[in-house]
Amino acid sequence: MKNTIVINTDIEKGKINRNIYGHFAEHLGRCIYEGIWVGEDVNISHTKGIRNDVLNALQQLNIPVLRWPGGCFADEYHWKDGIGTREERKRIVNTHWGGVVENNHFGTHEFMLLCEFLGCEPYICGNVGSGTVQEMSEWIEYMTFDGESPMANWRKENGRTEPWHLKYFGVGNENWGCGGHMRPEYYADLYRRYQTYARNYGENRLYKIAGGPNVDDYNWTEILMKQAGAFMDGLSLHYYTIPGDFWKGKGSALNFTEDEWFISMNKALYMDELITKHSTIMDQYDPEKRVGLIIDEWGTWFDVEPGTNPGFLYQQNTIRDAVIAALHFHIFHEHCDRVQMANIAQTVNVLQAMILTEGDKMLKTPTYHVFDLFKVHQDATLLAIESDIEIIKRGEIEIPKVTVSASKDASGICHVSLVNIDVENSVNVELFLQGIEGNLELSGTVLTATVQNAHNTFDQPENVSPAEFRQFQLENDTIDVQLPPMSITILKINS
Repeated sequence: MKNTIVINTDIEKGKINRNIYGHFAEHLGRCIYEGIWVGEDVNISHTKGIRNDVLNALQQLNIPVLRWPGGCFADEYHWKDGIGTREERKRIVNTHWGGVVENNHFGTHEFMLLCEFLGCEPYICGNVGSGTVQEMSEWIEYMTFDGESPMANWRKENGRTEPWHLKYFGVGNENWGCGGHMRPEYYADLYRRYQTYARNYGENRLYKIAGGPNVDDYNWTEILMKQAGAFMDGLSLHYYTIPGDFWKGKGSALNFTEDEWFISMNKALYMDELITKHSTIMDQYDPEKRVGLIIDEWGTWFDVEPGTNPGFLYQQNTIRDAVIAALHFHIFHEHCDRVQMANIAQTVNVLQAMILTEGDKMLKTPTYHVFDLFKVHQDATLLAIESDIEIIKRGEIEIPKVTVSASKDASGICHVSLVNIDVENSVNVELFLQGIEGNLELSGTVLTATVQNAHNTFDQPENVSPAEFRQFQLENDTIDVQLPPMSITILKINS
């Protein structure tokens, strides 16, 4: 069969919100401590305690938004423990993640500084599970009030005169699970109460995000939208790609079979069904799509690397992870009318990380390179596509061999991203460009590998890295492309 894709460059479907390329940094394992924060009394190069190699790498990605401090950690986090003189901050036990001592050296001021360095919006998740309404209300006042008040004065005493700008605020996390094991009816009422006191001060306007469903709990979405939809700006959704069983064995990040490759791809593509069904429920109560679907935890979740703390969720990152990331972005693009943010879990040293560190060494993972390649889609206009793609059949699994997305940026340049899911075979694709005139200039970049578990190590940090792509022929408005196996390709089309 011939694989054909028609890209209608003159038919626009909507704007791809740059926030779908968001990130998530939880107080979990070595994400914050060692990964982002090293303190000011170390030999590792840093700026005010934030390690420079990681900072420089993340700045390259144009990160739009960063979620913090959790995750499950958020509903045990008491923000007042993390401000003031670091030596006097309260030491606590991180009961969710490894039972290690948390010294609270990385708190509100340090997080906001990180966001300033990155040029990104902070997304703070408040404590509903074990925190009080007053505690949450005072945190927002501390951060955003520009005037005379106990919290604003305290912020000034701690070295920050001007209030911060804070747009995104989550009212609890996974309140169906680690955030309190609540029923949706109970959480809906609790959300309405807590969000009332998450106030807007001055010109600062909060975008309030309610804790949404666990995977396919459509009843949760129904009840939240019905009982609290008018009080929220966003509703979260969490879903992880796990080839095995969550409790009995998720599968290895490195030692997996070809069957596990396709199982992983099939489960990644399930995100489309989840978004479609949750969006359909949201449409009943919000036909104007005012409330955004916020997918603030997504990514691969495998068994931890052998010999590491099981509570630290440290896993390697292969070309499989990169392909899965690209598949998710294509899905998020197609749902740009409802999906307004997504935050991969997590930024450094945890789950599907951008970056891995070991002492003073750092490497960029294959997933990092997907974020770097795909940043051309941020805030671009999604273009209409028609495709006829062959299907891969493996037992009960049927998935497309290729997925595609196309967008046009503010300067009129089109970018087409293509993912070849097939682990063994290259794929020939004909791209037909409709609605575009003039002489075309075409260039490309590809991320691929020769083996399915190819990954970067501290000895070989460039083992999986982008390369120039030349396997195409351009004739008039038609592009004949040969996509390598297990590859992510970006084509840049300038007319």
